[in-house]
Amino acid sequence: MPELQGEYQPAVPSRVIFGRGKVDGLREEVENLGGKRALLLSGKTVAEKTDAVRRTAAGLGDTLVGTFSGLTQRAPIEAAVEVTRMALETGADTLVGVGGSTISDAARMIGVMMALQINTVDRLRELEREYDGVLSPDLTGNQLPWQVSIPTTLSAGEFNMGGGNILDDRAGHKIRVRHPGLYAHLIVLDPEMTVGTPDWLWFSTGVKALDHCIERLYTTGNQPAIDAPILSAAEMLFNDLARSGESHNDLDARLRCLMAAWMSMMGAPNFNTGLSHAIGHVIGVRYAVGHGYTSCVTQPYVMEYNRPVSAAKQALLARSAGIDTRGMSDEAAAEAAARAVDDLILGMGMPHRLRELEIPREDLPAIAEEVLHDRPAQTNAIPITRVEQVMEVLETAF
Repeated sequence: MPELQGEYQPAVPSRVIFGRGKVDGLREEVENLGGKRALLLSGKTVAEKTDAVRRTAAGLGDTLVGTFSGLTQRAPIEAAVEVTRMALETGADTLVGVGGSTISDAARMIGVMMALQINTVDRLRELEREYDGVLSPDLTGNQLPWQVSIPTTLSAGEFNMGGGNILDDRAGHKIRVRHPGLYAHLIVLDPEMTVGTPDWLWFSTGVKALDHCIERLYTTGNQPAIDAPILSAAEMLFNDLARSGESHNDLDARLRCLMAAWMSMMGAPNFNTGLSHAIGHVIGVRYAVGHGYTSCVTQPYVMEYNRPVSAAKQALLARSAGIDTRGMSDEAAAEAAARAVDDLILGMGMPHRLRELEIPREDLPAIAEEVLHDRPAQTNAIPITRVEQVMEVLETAF
């Protein structure tokens, strides 16, 4: 056993409320934060094909000053600037996001743009150049808006903290911001808001939540304070994810999955992710693939790659999957855990190979080169220092 040493930073003071119908009391919740003028953000599909935006608007009542439903996947820069203009023109002091990680990540960036009054694409690109890629502005004297997140998926991006991002589609990369004041002040886990989320999105983002659990079990910086909630979260996902699909009409199972996604992020920011997330970051942007799908086609193979140094931790995951590991070696239990992850992904009809995402084999070397420089690659259980290591996993996953 390695010597225990390190530190633990308390998480930010996000308030989390959970249960059916919680969105109906939003007006009071926003006012309790100190907000008076709320701008509602979502994607087009959530607004047009589900009841979530209408329900949220009704819950906000007369605090609602506007709705913007044009934040498509990864929040293109033009849309983010348009939202910022709208927020400044309406005098919004609260951003209420309904959707997945795209919405929560973008809302934090938009909050900074509001504080700095950035209302043109050119000014944002100029600021990015000034900060050499990642904005870290001094916001002294600038008021950030209150942030409220209402997830409709299991990606758990609403629990990220300290940063946000949008997509500069012309440049082909994300514009990122870092600031300790960026986090959701209120997170509402209401299963009724997830009705209408298609199964492919619900299931795949559930695998992403499981990916959080797996990587945080054994990436560098892991500590016992993190293990308990993520192992419980993994157990809930193994038990409830497949049965929480729309055809089952089981709101309790959907709420348990929302809770599991939350628990998969408990302990933030005291953990790292690893190679599965690094590969997902690269192929997600390069091929416009959701991070739920990227987790489905990377994590089983990353588990196999990391098994030589993490079998004991992966054996804990086997127990979360309901496997009786008595009499098993750690290696055998770890193999059983990987099979359980495979079975869950395949049983829900999710993609399982890179080629299923129409990623050309000839692109793998370029992907590997980018992955090598993505931060989670450096905190993987087996440190990733060579392109050949990434290629080994990509070839297996292809």
